Order: sequence, then C-alpha cells, then structure tokens
Amino acid sequence: MRKLLAVYAAEMKFAVANQMQYRWAAFFSLTGFLIEPVVYLVVWRTVAEQGGPIGGYGVAEFTSYYIVWTLVRNMNLALAPGSWDYWIQSGRISNDLMHPVAVYHRQLAGFAGFKFVWILLWFPVAAVLSLIFKPELSPTLLQGLVFFVAIWLGYIIRFSLLFLLGLISFWTTRAQALIEIMIGAELLLSGRLVPLAVMPEWVERLAGWLPFQWTFQYPIEVLIGQLSNRDVFIGLGMQFLWVGLMTGAIVLTWRRAIKRYTAVGS
Repeated sequence: MRKLLAVYAAEMKFAVANQMQYRWAAFFSLTGFLIEPVVYLVVWRTVAEQGGPIGGYGVAEFTSYYIVWTLVRNMNLALAPGSWDYWIQSGRISNDLMHPVAVYHRQLAGFAGFKFVWILLWFPVAAVLSLIFKPELSPTLLQGLVFFVAIWLGYIIRFSLLFLLGLISFWTTRAQALIEIMIGAELLLSGRLVPLAVMPEWVERLAGWLPFQWTFQYPIEVLIGQLSNRDVFIGLGMQFLWVGLMTGAIVLTWRRAIKRYTAVGS
C-alpha cells in the first residue's frame, strides 16, 4: 500500500507539472466545458422566474445548483472510454501491460493530479459567474466537509464507470455506440441536465438504483443544502457502495479482458 501511495503521489505531481506547462490550453478547455451549465442556468432561472419553484427549486436554488455544477463537472472529468479503441488497435496498451503498476491506478492518479490545476483555474471563472448571477450559498461545516469527500468519491465512481466501459474494446472494435448510450443515460439520470426533483417521479426512482446521480447531483445538493443530514449520510454510504462495486467489477473484467488482447496494429 505504501508503494502504491508513492506511485499516486508521483503520478499526480507529474500531472500537475504537465497541466501547468499547458495552463492556457487547460483554461480554454475549462471555459468550453462551462458553456453547458451556463446555458442550463439561464434557461432554468428563466423558467423559475416566470413559473415559480419547481420540485423545490426556485431561482436561488437553480443558480446555486448550476454554479456548483461547474466545479463538480471539472472534478468528474475522466479518461474517455474511446481511448481504449486506439490503444488496443495501435498496440500502445502493450506498454501499459508491461508496467509494474496497473493502468487503472496510473490513469486515476494522473487525472486526479490534473484537477488541482483545473480547480485553480476554475476560481476566477466561478467568481465571474457569482458576480453575474449572485448565488445564495451558506453551507455548514458538515456540508462543506461532506462535499469535499463526495466530489472525490464521485470522481472515483465516474472514472471507474468509464474505465469499465472502455474495457469493452477488448471484445469489440466498435464500442462507441454503447458508450454514447451510457453518456445519454448519464445526462438524463445524473442531475447533469436538470435536478432530478424536476423530472418525473419514476425517473428519480430509477436514478436511485444507478451510479450517475452519486457523481453529479449528490455532491451539488450537499453543498447547496437541499438534503437533510440523514440524506447526506445515506448518500455518502451509497457512494462508498458504488466505489466497492466498481472496484470489484473492474478486477473481474480486467482479468478476462487482457486474456483476449491482441494488438491489431495500424
């Protein structure tokens, strides 16, 4: 475990240096990712202003939700499943298989390191959004601490889910269709498009059985105070449960996937 932690520290340090070297590219990429929540924010603020609160969300709640969303979105950026198609077809994955540390750990640590720079770059953007839209945020110490844990657990869950989805490429060279279906389901069932309280009740119930909302909506609602203390800790338990389930699924799938590996070449 000590050696693995040293690997994580080294990979994260390298990732920070990498992003600082290309900080302007990272900043413009970050700005591009923020277009989506700003559009949602403007639309749902307008709806709430004209029609009143919806599912417990009024103007203030929608504003806080989508501004915190921008931070959670940055935290949830992870390895794209489509990367596996290229790695396998080109044979690049062979280098990773010979590395003493599993590719999962190195990629998880690398993307975690990126986030320190992304969050640093996020602050001025968040400040501008706050000046324009004036969110009402007053989290308690408990909510702040749980939020900090929740955004990291949400990142691990989403990274693991996308990693697991990418492993399908060991069985087929056309995994992109399935990836698109998953991304569509995530958009609707995570609270990324709109808070689930605004959706039909059956959608909210379905989302409770899936991992998506624990990566997006749950951390946001913790910080903006939309959850009771009981629901906060239930959500934290669900996150730990999904981390365990994803870890087990990756271990089982990885062992079978590498047995099928054959570089296609280009």
